[in-house]
Amino acid sequence: MASRASFVRVGLLLLVGTAVLIGMVLFLAGGRLRNGHMYESYFRESVQGLTVGSPVKYRGVTMGEVTDMGLTGVEYGTTASSANTNNQYQTVYVRYRIDTAKLGEVPDTSAAVKAGLRARLASAGLTGLVYLELDFLPDPPAPRSPPWSPKAEFIPAVPSTLSQVQDAATNIASRLSKLDIEALLNNLIGLTGDLREQVDSGDLKQILTTTKTQLQHADIAGAVTALRDTTKSVQAMLEGPELKAAVKNADLTSQRLAEATAKLPALISALQATVQRTDGRTADIVAQLAPILRDTQATVANLRDTSEQLRRDPGQVLFGAPPPRTDGAR
Repeated sequence: MASRASFVRVGLLLLVGTAVLIGMVLFLAGGRLRNGHMYESYFRESVQGLTVGSPVKYRGVTMGEVTDMGLTGVEYGTTASSANTNNQYQTVYVRYRIDTAKLGEVPDTSAAVKAGLRARLASAGLTGLVYLELDFLPDPPAPRSPPWSPKAEFIPAVPSTLSQVQDAATNIASRLSKLDIEALLNNLIGLTGDLREQVDSGDLKQILTTTKTQLQHADIAGAVTALRDTTKSVQAMLEGPELKAAVKNADLTSQRLAEATAKLPALISALQATVQRTDGRTADIVAQLAPILRDTQATVANLRDTSEQLRRDPGQVLFGAPPPRTDGAR
């Protein structure tokens, strides 16, 4: 009787332990199973390194995991066309679950595909671990609808970077294999012989000889020396006391012109007030003062232009060429 009670207690303990274990599994995986959404993509390249349980990432953030993979010809059968049959057996389907809670508010799959959402294989650095990467690509190739009804939502796939490099290397090797290397070498040898003949006895030799003779007769050293002397003379003139004194005088003249220009408005105002006071007395005086005021204003304008020219380029005013002579001056 005691042994039977022991068996009952052991059985109950096992049942309770199994229930607790199942509860923990459901608790830990409940969010994933509840929020997961199935997608699938088809690849024409090798998926070596990608296994069930490999992560699915978007911009480096893990969003889900691979749940199933295999040949599309086995999963969906084959069509009547032999070309489609070969394509199906050369295509690998990868089905994966994505945690929609990590995506937030996103458009539906068809809108995301139109916006450039694509799946591709990626490698995690130098470790060789392969994962599935989702990303929005600029100007991706137009997706092709599969000739069967996918069991999950379809996201088009694009070749991985490694596959593109391998394809480019294969194309280059194929083109190199089609080149006639022997003919290219013969042409190169012939071109080298022609160049050697031209250098030894042809027109090129004559050109080289003429150029060498001209260089020998040319006084290059003298030209360089003259250029150096001219540079020193210009530098000495720029650093000379005459130019510094001219610049200083030009600055002083500009200041005096500015002071005179500042006093001219008061003089003009006084003259205008005088004209207004005497306007009612005599029209002749007004008629005589009007040209004087206009000339004074023109003089002020000329002084302002002269001051501005001195401020911008004093050397031109002091060292510039004299004005041209007129017939009356003779």
